[in-house]
Amino acid sequence: MIIKKIVQVGNPLLAKKSKIVSNFASKEVQNTIKNLVDSMRYHDLIGMASSQIGKKFRIFVTEVRKTKFRTPKDIDKLRIYINPEIILKSKQEIIIYEGCGSVAYGKLFAPIKRPKKINIQAFDEKGNKFKFTANGLLSRVIQHEYDHLDGIEFTEKIIDIRKIMSSDEYKKRIASKKNHLMKSQQNKCMTKEKRKSSYN
Repeated sequence: MIIKKIVQVGNPLLAKKSKIVSNFASKEVQNTIKNLVDSMRYHDLIGMASSQIGKKFRIFVTEVRKTKFRTPKDIDKLRIYINPEIILKSKQEIIIYEGCGSVAYGKLFAPIKRPKKINIQAFDEKGNKFKFTANGLLSRVIQHEYDHLDGIEFTEKIIDIRKIMSSDEYKKRIASKKNHLMKSQQNKCMTKEKRKSSYN
């Protein structure tokens, strides 16, 4: 079921720590997972935690879908994380703009510094344990949603409030530049390949 009204920042629910899931097969847990997936897609988000739909389970979902602003390596399948643990973080940190469905319904973006790479382990909706290394955008999304489980909102980690911008400005000034750079790099690679083939 789609939850049309995402819990917004300022609601005490978002500041509370989520509880460990003990019964993976319970109707409430399975309904929470389904509602998270449906709501994430409805609101065009790439991650969502249970507290954002009014539940306090240690559950979040991610799905990095294709857009004109994302590189092919950014795209990632639907993943469900129950009782997740980030077991390793890289020393290297990077600054990326983030938004959140719980802050002005995703209409505000700000620069956040986080580790570039992480190792995470969790359980899926069937109770199967898994572990993998996440890099790039997926790593960023996981860390953002993981914070939700501990009652932390991304606004607490903004490194420069002067650089906060609306989603429209972000798409125009930041995302579009990244897209232009990506296309330029692709064109350079194609040019190099053509030159190589001409020498053969």
